[in-house]
This record gives sequence, C-alpha cells and structure tokens, in this order.
Amino acid sequence: MTSMCRNGFIVLSIVAALAASGCATVKRINPFHKSDAGPAEIASEGKRIAINAPDETVEPAEGLKGADFFLPDAKPVSEWALPGGSPEQSVEHVDAGGALAVAWRRNFGKKTGNGGFVTAPPVAANGKIYVMDAEATVSALDSRTGAQIWKADLRPKSKRDREGFGGGLALADGKLTVTSGYRFVAQVNADTGAILWRTLTEEPIHAAPTVAGGRVFVVAIDNTLLTFDAATGAAGWTYQALSESARILAASSPAVSGDTVVATFGSGEVVALRAANGNDLWNEALSKASRTNALSEIRDIPGRPVIYQGDVFAVSHSGLLAATDLRTGQARWTLPITGITTPWPTGDVVYVVDKPGRVYCISRETGQIYWVRDLNDGRIKKGRWDFVTKMGKGAKKNAAKPLWSSPILASGKLITVSDTGELKAINAKSGVVEKTLQLGQTVLLGPIALNGTLFIVTDEAQLIALR
Repeated sequence: MTSMCRNGFIVLSIVAALAASGCATVKRINPFHKSDAGPAEIASEGKRIAINAPDETVEPAEGLKGADFFLPDAKPVSEWALPGGSPEQSVEHVDAGGALAVAWRRNFGKKTGNGGFVTAPPVAANGKIYVMDAEATVSALDSRTGAQIWKADLRPKSKRDREGFGGGLALADGKLTVTSGYRFVAQVNADTGAILWRTLTEEPIHAAPTVAGGRVFVVAIDNTLLTFDAATGAAGWTYQALSESARILAASSPAVSGDTVVATFGSGEVVALRAANGNDLWNEALSKASRTNALSEIRDIPGRPVIYQGDVFAVSHSGLLAATDLRTGQARWTLPITGITTPWPTGDVVYVVDKPGRVYCISRETGQIYWVRDLNDGRIKKGRWDFVTKMGKGAKKNAAKPLWSSPILASGKLITVSDTGELKAINAKSGVVEKTLQLGQTVLLGPIALNGTLFIVTDEAQLIALR
C-alpha cells in the first residue's frame, strides 16, 4: 500500500477516486507540504475581495502579550452525543483527563489500511463509548473498563458496495445514527446494537452525522447536504454546494443552533440554511488561490464549523480562519491561517491548530492574537517522507512534519495529539507545554471527554482512556 494511504484518511483525492474508495489514485499531490499562510478573501455581497496582504503573518499583538483573559470553569461532562459534543459542535471547558495517565487501551476492530480508514470520532452517553472501525463495524464499550458491550457489523451484504470507508456516529434519544462510505445512513438501538432502520444513499458519506430537532444532517462526498427523518430514516430536503474535484479525505459535520444549520463543504463554502426546509440564509467562501502556493487551491474545510455566542468559527485548507455572525453571515474578523482541524471557542478566546502545527490563542471579539505555540519547531516525522510533489518545474522530496488533531480544553489545558502518537498538554492561559505523553499509535481524531476521562481513537482502531 502507498505511503499516503498509510498516513491515514487526511489526504488529497479526486471525487471519482473517493467514490471508488481506491487508494492507487490518491497520490497526485500531498496537501501537507509547504506553508499555506498567504492572502485570504471572504464573500461579501456576492463578491470575493482580498483582505490580507500576500506576506501577512499571524503573530501575537503587542498589547495582548502576557494579558489575562476569561475562561469558563471546567465542568464535568456526562454525555458527548455528537462529534463536537453538542449540536452547535461546541463545548466550553471540560473537567477531564486528570494526570493524563493511560487508564486502559482496547482494540475495537479493523485498523486503517488496505483501503479502509478509521475516520469516526467517538461519541458517548450513559457510561458507554461508541466507536466505528475501518470497515463499518460499530462497537459499544464500557467507559470505565473498556469492556465490549455489543458489536454490530453494518457492512452491506450486497455486491453494490464491496468497498467503502469513512462515516461517523451521533447519539440522540437512546438511538445511535451511523453514516458510512458504504453509502448508507442507519440507526441502531444504543443499548443493544439492533438495527432500527437503514437508508441507502447515492454517494459515499465520509462525515459523521449531526442529529438535532428530529432530523439527521450529513454531508456526502459530492458536496451535498443530506437530511433524513431521525425516527424513520425517510429522506428529506437536500442542498447542493458548488462542485469541487479536489478535497481532503477528512469530512465535516454540520452545526445546528435552533432552526439554523451551518455546513461546510469541499468547495470552501460555509453555508447557513433553515433547518426545517433548507432555505438558504447566507453563504460565505473561505477560499483563496495563491499564486505562490498551488496547494491553496484545495479549498476544503475538513474541520467542523462551530457555533458559539452567536458566531460561527471555521478554518479552511485554503488559508482562512473566520468568525462569522450567525444571523447575518457577515465576517466579523478573519486571519490567514491554514487548517484542517476544528476551532475551539470558549470564554474570551478561540483556539485553533493550524496545518503546520502551530497552536493559536485568539481574541474571540477582535481576532487579535494572545499567543502562538509551534509544536513542530525544528521537527520532522522520523523515517517518514512525503510523496515526491511536482510544483511547476522539477520535483523535490520533503520531510513531513507531524499533523496535530483538533484540540479539547480540559482542566485548564489545551490537549492535542499528533499522527506520530504524541500528546501535548498546553497551559490554556500562557501557551506553555506542561506535559508530553507518547501514546505509541497514530492519532488523527481529536479527544472527547466523559465523566472525568479523556478518550482518544487511534488509526490502529484502539480506544485509549486517560485519567
């Protein structure tokens, strides 16, 4: 298998290749080579305008260096029902992790490899952790011990979909909704794993669903937002975003607040719709093609949009982090940051981890920077190399730096994990790294919390509990 396939699901592909779930065709360009800090633009009144100079860098503001800011108190979490913890994909500050010692590890199925990828963030409720392996087998594990409660193989038995990968999980009303690259959406009993309904889809689904207000919302690989009745699986309204052939194999879950659903797409669009009927409320483009970096043309927004305190936060691979007013769709501020992760807004700030491995602490109101911590300073992945990437004339082999996951704010520390298996615990106020832990396995999914414990899913289909 090619090294790009071994590196996991966060790779560049072509939509036709995604539909076939093949790996031989996903090696044209490595999207994680070079820096993407460049000019950015936003959509306003139907027109895209440049707002950042080509050489603009993101550095701490002089007036904010060493300044204090408000963070909510850490609170225990008894449920993590959706990929981002809530319909808004927002959780402020969890009381979890303790000493960050490994309490237990449990394997739960097929690991990433041979065309399959572990892409589903875990979800949790009622003392159970739900996980999905690289071949659409879903397991419920005891959150205290890791013991298996039930396991269900949801792969189709027909010849229609012999291969597939990706998808995710969401909990609501005692039921677990499952989406899959095998082209289906299903619902199972969260206590037993018994299938309640299954609906086939035209395209594979690499994203986890969001369930809110009796509806299931999920984005398929052809940039279509699909909806289903959560009780019956009946298909509802759909929304077709702009077509985009090049994208990242990570996929985003919509955020829902009241009767508004916000979804992001491979085209770089952030779209707000009426949840009841799909009526378009506003559309913002977080994309910019840079003449100095061809990879900025990959406009995808792989991380989840996050709704917090009336704003939407999202970061694109094309090099733009934006805070957007949920009601009007107007950008409040933007920064030239290239990311494939989910921002974490809380209190006075928003944290984001960019593609090169820098962690930013940003004023939520103004977009000014409190501090920046480069987790990859002077580092490369030992023994691992990027593909030969052709950029104009000639080609060059480049050492790859570690990729870091979406963060979680837990007990005063910002936690992120890398694809080299390294966990960093960063002081949320100062940006100082307080602890480093070697997990020994590739991690691309951000941690979640439940009842004082942090849970991490690895590429090797192992669930790790930290207390």
